[in-house]
Amino acid sequence: MKHYLHINNVENLQKTVEEAIELKKNELEFSELGKGKTICLLFFNNSLRTRLSTQKAAQNLGLNVVVMNFGSEGWQLEYEDGVVMNQDKAEHIKEAAKVIAQYCDIVAIRAFASLTDKEKDRAEIVLESFKKLAGIPVVNMESATGHPMQALADAITMEEYKVAEKPKVVLSWAPHPRALPHAVANSFVEMMQLQNADFVITHPEGYELDEEITKNSKIEYNQKKAFENADFVYVKNWSSFKNYGKVDNTDENWMINGDKMAVTNSAKFMHCLPVRRNVVVADEVIDSENSVVIEQANNRTYSAQIVLKRILEDM
Repeated sequence: MKHYLHINNVENLQKTVEEAIELKKNELEFSELGKGKTICLLFFNNSLRTRLSTQKAAQNLGLNVVVMNFGSEGWQLEYEDGVVMNQDKAEHIKEAAKVIAQYCDIVAIRAFASLTDKEKDRAEIVLESFKKLAGIPVVNMESATGHPMQALADAITMEEYKVAEKPKVVLSWAPHPRALPHAVANSFVEMMQLQNADFVITHPEGYELDEEITKNSKIEYNQKKAFENADFVYVKNWSSFKNYGKVDNTDENWMINGDKMAVTNSAKFMHCLPVRRNVVVADEVIDSENSVVIEQANNRTYSAQIVLKRILEDM
């Protein structure tokens, strides 16, 4: 694997998931693989699970880890060509990417969507600029349109907890007071399209995700109907895609509660975290024995570790 920018960069998802589960049993088995090499983790946005899990995964493989928070520690970067840099941007990506590449062997980047310019967000300017200019492997730790590391952790979690060969999996929108990006939902949809599962997306009308991503995935606007006989319920808020970045609906009736989970097949509750309790999901659900959100978070280490292992093996 040269880069990990998208869930489809994984050549065989099922094989990768199985290997990650094996790796989880002995996480230090390949502790010499990254010896003498350095990974730089660049954060343009805040993080908890992503930073800690990726750093732990890299250390498990023997990599040296350098972390930089660009929001507070780095110069603001310019990405446009031919621009007169007489405003707030102090450094151009053309220099920054090449300089960073001199200090490390792999660069991992977290940069959220602006939610103001749809086409710029879809162009993934930050990731694509580093990929073009750095000349070293680039890892997506969440971008404007995708979070493939989270999606891989979700696939690992579902494999560990599934009770049917072809489970029913529901991705449900839930209310949130802020406009949130589409990255987690997008990558979860793309991951599910590679799975042997009965997959349903449920959300209020008008909250359709990018049709280029959802493709032929089933959409059900009746949330309770979508939940019937589900084996997994994955919950996430996202802002409007059509009315880009806007909060058009804050209907509290879409919050996940015990009554909705009661029509499932004792479904496992999943969320990427952080989550707003009693806004997105009721305490009775997230605190129940069917909640696997902590296990999901734990699997972030092994999704990162299997990705970095594959990259190191191909360097």
